[in-house]
Amino acid sequence: MTAMAARSNLSMRPTLPGIPLARRRQRLDLPRDMDMAQGISVAEQPQSVGEAFDVILKPAPHAELARELADRLTEIRIDENLFAIGRAEAPFDASPPEAVAQLSRRHARIFIEHGFVYIADLASKNGTAVNGTPVRETPARVRSGDIISFGSKLSYRVQFAPRARRLNVPRPIGITLTPQRDDLGLQPIELAQFPFLVSKTDETFSRYREHYPHQVNYVSRRHAHVFIKGGAPFVEDLGSTNGTFVNGERLGASAVELKKGDTVAFGGTHFAYVVHLHGDEGESTLTEMVAQVAAPAHDDEFDSDKTTFVGSAHSFLDIFCVDQAAARDDEVNEEAQPTPAEEKRNDARAAKRSKFALFVSELHRVLANDDRRAVRRTRIIVACVLAVIVAIGAALFYSGSPERQAKSLMAHGEFGEAATVTNDYLKTHPKDAQFTSMNTEAVLKSNVPRWLVALKKGDFANADAIIAQMRAVSEHNADVHSLIDELEWIGKLESFVMRRGGADAPIRMYADEPRIGAILKHWEADAAGHQRDLDRIAGYVPEFRDPYALALSHLRKLQSDDSVYLAAIDRLDASIVKSLGQDDPDAINATLKEYADKYPRLAGLDRVRADLDAYTSLRRSLNGASLAPLAGSVSKASFSTPPFQEKYKQMSAGQLPPPDVLAQYASVADAWNRGQSAQAIDSLQKLPQGSWSPMVQKELAHKKAVAAQFADLQKARGTKGYEDALLSFYETLDLDSDTFYAKAVAPDVAALKDKATARAQSLMTQAQTSWQQYRTNGGIGGSQRLESGVSDVFRTQARLLSDAQDAATRGMRIFRQVKADSATAKWTALANEIDTEADLQRRSLQDLRMVLEPGLLNTKLSLIGGGTSSEERRTP
Repeated sequence: MTAMAARSNLSMRPTLPGIPLARRRQRLDLPRDMDMAQGISVAEQPQSVGEAFDVILKPAPHAELARELADRLTEIRIDENLFAIGRAEAPFDASPPEAVAQLSRRHARIFIEHGFVYIADLASKNGTAVNGTPVRETPARVRSGDIISFGSKLSYRVQFAPRARRLNVPRPIGITLTPQRDDLGLQPIELAQFPFLVSKTDETFSRYREHYPHQVNYVSRRHAHVFIKGGAPFVEDLGSTNGTFVNGERLGASAVELKKGDTVAFGGTHFAYVVHLHGDEGESTLTEMVAQVAAPAHDDEFDSDKTTFVGSAHSFLDIFCVDQAAARDDEVNEEAQPTPAEEKRNDARAAKRSKFALFVSELHRVLANDDRRAVRRTRIIVACVLAVIVAIGAALFYSGSPERQAKSLMAHGEFGEAATVTNDYLKTHPKDAQFTSMNTEAVLKSNVPRWLVALKKGDFANADAIIAQMRAVSEHNADVHSLIDELEWIGKLESFVMRRGGADAPIRMYADEPRIGAILKHWEADAAGHQRDLDRIAGYVPEFRDPYALALSHLRKLQSDDSVYLAAIDRLDASIVKSLGQDDPDAINATLKEYADKYPRLAGLDRVRADLDAYTSLRRSLNGASLAPLAGSVSKASFSTPPFQEKYKQMSAGQLPPPDVLAQYASVADAWNRGQSAQAIDSLQKLPQGSWSPMVQKELAHKKAVAAQFADLQKARGTKGYEDALLSFYETLDLDSDTFYAKAVAPDVAALKDKATARAQSLMTQAQTSWQQYRTNGGIGGSQRLESGVSDVFRTQARLLSDAQDAATRGMRIFRQVKADSATAKWTALANEIDTEADLQRRSLQDLRMVLEPGLLNTKLSLIGGGTSSEERRTP
């Protein structure tokens, strides 16, 4: 056939199984500058990213591998899209035998596809794992920083690096496989895209099923594949039933390079082809090369309707999915079984069987001897030998029974029992990698689904109980402990989120910060490690993926709350502490309002406000005229927020009466409430000295005055001046602490309600007059408070303010005592206004305690007066 005829023949090629030749020629025209991709980052790679970066395997320390052996392992740089891992593959064939002892001859493959790196385990004896998760039938994706392990001793850490500049880039190569026999109707196969999978399900071979059904069956679903390595084509058998042959030799565990003129056969001698290479021989076009390859010695040897089949590229992801299905009878080609090497092994086994048969015959002959004594001795010896053999066999059988039992349980899905069996075995064999792997898988598969159900229902107590059970059945398996820790962490995270009302629920000040901080601290300590562990769990239990994704969503929300709300809480807390340190509680109210408006999800401010009210009441009672309000405030004091708890602790250490003083004062109050004035006054005088002593002195003077006036009032009963004396006495009483005396004169006061109301009105009028004069004069300014002495202006204004407050206090007390509610609305507002100004002046003076001399400060405070609680005047 001429070249022109061959080109005409090529135009008739079917298009459905592959790619048109024109497109395949375009795919062969790679970029002229093969180094342009060198400067591109891995994150920005196109689909052909595998040509832009290398995979580096760095030996990782392993507890089961001696350090001196680990140090002898070398770093591996993978600059091809496919890398073979096996005991006989480079560089493992030159590694210390002890280090690679657990490698199978055909152990695993690392490959790059679509810009991602994968690893596939090829049914190895000791297994392959990524970050501790076994790689099963499906290839697993590998990321930079992952740890890949082969068996229990050999581990590498994965890194990605830009591909080194290549000086001599191999030219693209193509392969044409022409049938070795031209009488079978087979078509040539043109390969220009790689990898190419040899499979009976592919159109390349399945098209012959009608004429050669048995021969097609002899090709496995994943039989072999052809790939390019270092610019040269290689063929590798994928564990096919009937084998792959190159030049008549059946392939072993390693790939073999294909050279021009080689013969390659799949599954026997039917699908046998001659290899023709092109792409580096300077031919003008690929079509002409194919025509030259396809041209026979004589024109009549080829039918004019034969076509060349164009094989399309396949995916490594499909090629390296392990096929566990057993071969059927019609898939076994007897002609391809066994190889010469296998024949030799069979002959050796046959020889062994012959020797055993000879031994049995000789034994029978001895036992048949007529000499009874010799026979008896022989029988005893044979019995002993057989007993030893039986014992050894039993030991070998039962020594493997835990493994068989565990594998059987795993195969039948009885993971709970498998976890118990493997954990018991690990108690005495803690370093057994196979049982460790089985225990990890069994523990997770038997418990994580139940744990997920409990978590979804919000049954966190049951979820915690399942975690405890997991720890119990993995007590001797350190490998799974970190995975259980991750599950426990997710349980805490979901419990926190659900119990507070969801991810968008309010952040409670002084309540949620510690738990949010603990959750985030765990994650941020090793985010990449935690994610690898969670990926491992999802690898074992796929239904874990959705809850895992939800937990990460909740985590991101908490991280956002940490940067916004927890930061705001820190600032608010610092502001509260500062205001308390400056004794300025009024500033706290304004700050709370500001933060409530700015951060709508900030909760827990009501607790702060409650503590602020209690603190304000306690602070006010420190300036009272009696120890009774202070004792009452101390007995009721209960602060729930840290700043106020700390402030109360400081006050208790220096300002507040200690418990023993308060206990003694309780006896004073009890005696006074029973009318035993002499006992109360005597006990009050015996109280220990302290910062509360000024209050004690004021109260002592008050109690002595009340006792004396009450005695005088009793003597004046029935006299003309009794009513005025009664009202004057009633004005001086504190209805909260002078209850005995208030009750004693209450009937007489009630009879004088009109006269008492008129007296209260008179007192409020006096208060109003003094207040108006105070305001007309301009009040007390900051310059007057800062004076180094007491000026006449300050003294006058202080007297007016003190007189106004005193008159208002007495008037409002009478209104309250006689229950004259209808006459007090106007006067309540006046009393509150006067009280607010008096409190402001006292607080402003106290703020100057670092500026004014203590004596001068106390003098100015005494001129303004101690004041009375405004609460006592709001409700007469």
